[in-house]
Amino acid sequence: MNSTERPEHGRAQSAERGADAGTDPVGNRPMSTDEIRAAYADYADAFRRFERFDRLFVGGYRERQFGDAEGRVLDVACGTGTNFPYLPGTVDLVGVDISPEMLAGARDRLADLELDGTVRRMDAQNLDFPDDSFDTVISALSTCTFPDPVAALREMERVCDPDGRILLVEHGRSSVGPVARFQEWRADAHYETAGCRWTQEPLAVVDEAGLTVRRADSGFLGMITTVEAVPE
Repeated sequence: MNSTERPEHGRAQSAERGADAGTDPVGNRPMSTDEIRAAYADYADAFRRFERFDRLFVGGYRERQFGDAEGRVLDVACGTGTNFPYLPGTVDLVGVDISPEMLAGARDRLADLELDGTVRRMDAQNLDFPDDSFDTVISALSTCTFPDPVAALREMERVCDPDGRILLVEHGRSSVGPVARFQEWRADAHYETAGCRWTQEPLAVVDEAGLTVRRADSGFLGMITTVEAVPE
């Protein structure tokens, strides 16, 4: 894993990185929230079936990123609760997602893990919580699907306590040329079927949202990016 300490990183660099993000072939025609909800209604069962593969390829990143979350925790776009097993048992957890089918799986996961928490149907781009409501805000593999990922990240910042943290595990364009070219070749088809921008530049999106990044790491051929950010 490659690690970069970033004591301050925000709007000042968003224009330069935003130019890179503009190469995303689907970036200018995102699915609507309703389309995303409909797509993930079909995928809810598949997510449960493929969790073994998720643990193998992404589980370590989730564990390192979310294992020290504390206090009142918000999991944005929680899906079927894939992040829940990696959280400390002491947290007070709220999971939100746009898909009722995904949330059904998340409720089952909460019960199985005996975690203190609730799940609610909610649009990540318009979180129905007061400012500064959570000590830790987490999200994984989500900005690639939000119709407006910058708005969603700014909502995460809004509801995070000024002394809290925003912890992300994201994926995007590989740093390995042949892999990146394959992603670019399949980008349109992948987005049409899964609503996922897999050639996104996660740090460009974070920068455009204006978050202050403390730490950013990359791994798995450069396709996985983990970010620790704090509210401004």
